[in-house]
Amino acid sequence: MAFLIKSMIGNPLSGIGLGGGGDKEEEATPSDPAKAAGMTREEYEEYQKQVVEEKMERDADFLHKKAERATLRVCLRDKYRLPKSEQDENMIEMAGDDVDVPEELLKMVDEDATEEEGKDSILGQMQNLQNMDMDQLKEKASATVTELKTKAEEKCTVM
Repeated sequence: MAFLIKSMIGNPLSGIGLGGGGDKEEEATPSDPAKAAGMTREEYEEYQKQVVEEKMERDADFLHKKAERATLRVCLRDKYRLPKSEQDENMIEMAGDDVDVPEELLKMVDEDATEEEGKDSILGQMQNLQNMDMDQLKEKASATVTELKTKAEEKCTVM
């Protein structure tokens, strides 16, 4: 019983941390991180080197991917005549000159370009005519012809 009371009350200064509680043994926490990880010093240093190298490799890959995306954005901006972005140009410069757009993205851009070229050509317009309603097309043509006739009659006294 006395033990229980003594442990509950204990030394009043031990909880404050003023140095009065020196009776406790400190838990064995090694100050060396290698010992904490259960490795020798050389193993721990090798492990740290590997971690740093892997991080640098990931960062370089990430930077390269960002530069590829920036290159694609620059290509699209050139294609659609949009204003250039300094951020993309800086990203490409940081990655170096060896940045290429991924083949998959180039295929997508090329497919879009061929689709647009097809729409701009005469054959593309002919295909659009096939999709239109012929009655509607006839009505538009006749309305345009009658409009031209009325304007011509107003301006020309011979007709």
